[in-house]
Amino acid sequence: MQRATWKVGGAVLALLMAVSACSSGGRGSGAAPNGPATSASSGSGTSAATTFGTLASPCGKGSATGATEQGVTDSAITIGYGDDRGAAQAPGLNQEIGDAVKAMIKWCNDQGGINGRQLVGDFYDAALTNIGPVIQSACKKDFMLVGEGWASDEAIEQQRVECNLAAVPTYAIGPDFANGPMMYQAMPLPDDQQPASGLFQMAQLFPDTKSAFGIFGNNLPSNQVADAKIRAAATAAGFTVVDCGQPTNYQGEPNYTPFAEKFKQCGAKIVYLTTPGPQTNNFITAMAQLGVTPKYIMQANGYSDAFAAWNTAGYGNNVYVQSAFEPMTDTANPAVKAYEDAVAATGGKTAPLGMQAASSFLLWATAAKACGSTLTRQCVINKLAAVHDWTGGGIQARTDPGANTAASCGLLLKLDGTAFVQAYPQQTGQFECNPEYAVKLPQSVWFATLNADRVATKFLTPNVIKPQG
Repeated sequence: MQRATWKVGGAVLALLMAVSACSSGGRGSGAAPNGPATSASSGSGTSAATTFGTLASPCGKGSATGATEQGVTDSAITIGYGDDRGAAQAPGLNQEIGDAVKAMIKWCNDQGGINGRQLVGDFYDAALTNIGPVIQSACKKDFMLVGEGWASDEAIEQQRVECNLAAVPTYAIGPDFANGPMMYQAMPLPDDQQPASGLFQMAQLFPDTKSAFGIFGNNLPSNQVADAKIRAAATAAGFTVVDCGQPTNYQGEPNYTPFAEKFKQCGAKIVYLTTPGPQTNNFITAMAQLGVTPKYIMQANGYSDAFAAWNTAGYGNNVYVQSAFEPMTDTANPAVKAYEDAVAATGGKTAPLGMQAASSFLLWATAAKACGSTLTRQCVINKLAAVHDWTGGGIQARTDPGANTAASCGLLLKLDGTAFVQAYPQQTGQFECNPEYAVKLPQSVWFATLNADRVATKFLTPNVIKPQG
């Protein structure tokens, strides 16, 4: 079985940029003034919200009492959240995550909190490399981590597990965190499965491409890990993966024509693009200038306003993006509108990763509400483990957070000039679902050792909180 060492640095940054590239297409006010406050709590108490899309609001007045757990009192629940916005390598990195959770805390407190307890948010800027002090603080004072998104999550997994700090993150990057104990997320991406709706849908739409699937990747180890999973998923979707030459240098190349020539020679009819950005733009341009026009497929990281704005020449008009979230342009969707209204109320930045953070917050809040006065980590974990049907009020495709399984639903967006449009299914906001779209990966491309319950064993202790009942 392959193993990898996950370190904070350029490799993790590049992978995080891939995960968060969709955030660069954010809309709204841009950087929130000074970021979220360290303690984002208390609202006006005037909100009359009773739903978030189709989800009944988990927030409201009540009479819950008791100091039942660290971070819980008669009147308040203290949670930790945050992002990497202070990263020197990428200022503002994933700011929309913290902005979303800050907004949802206010949205919830304006309704009365959770069963009457107000939420207090401890914001942590991990800044990519400052994750150590973050987990030390959170372990000492927070009830749970909620909606956080940190590139170096693997680096603190041992400490998180040892202090039994349960988490409902926006996303998980490290393999041991992605299948970690006491961890649930609205859009699971476990180490042993790959959401592949877009690959299957492209095979349906363009069956002539199935004979030659190429991967345009780079030599960054973390991206090569992701590409290995895509190679396995593409094979499961019926594609024949072809070798189109060596990957590029992740720091860039002076000339992309030689790489385009290789893809022309190998006859690739569809090309998987690992990450958005200048490399991808230059490669697509070089392909077009050679007269080569395959179909392209990307993960949700390709859904970016910056990428769309680049496409003035139309070279990217064959680019398709897999997504399990509603298009942000679909403001007729009440959940999308609820998210955008909540973030606007706190002057934050909106982007797809922000929607993901909001969905994870709602997942946690729904479980916390169900615990009533008996608000303990054990109770919340019990409730989270029982959630097997989640859409965040209609903001995302249906998932199974309790089982930590990859999404089996998705839609395809297509780059059309300088805008993205939904290409499949044809009705905007509609997802297509099929169990085979959640591909079970061969063990050769796992990077965590899993037990029979699919929980990572590297940092597992006898004292972890396990679901009961």
